[in-house]
Amino acid sequence: MTAADVVWGGLLAVGAGVEVWALRNSRPGDTLSERVRAWFRVRTRPGAAVFAVAWTAFAAWFLVHILG
Repeated sequence: MTAADVVWGGLLAVGAGVEVWALRNSRPGDTLSERVRAWFRVRTRPGAAVFAVAWTAFAAWFLVHILG
């Protein structure tokens, strides 16, 4: 196991912990999906378009990056 494995694993574990905490509390707006909706303002047409383009571009890049 490398240091990078520990760091990335730790980041994933912390992120999962924050998400579980957000799901269990009663405050709206704490989950990752709720935060992303707010950050990109997806309830507006321009926000939804920007998010859709950004997500599609990231997904395409990541697929090529991992498989290539």
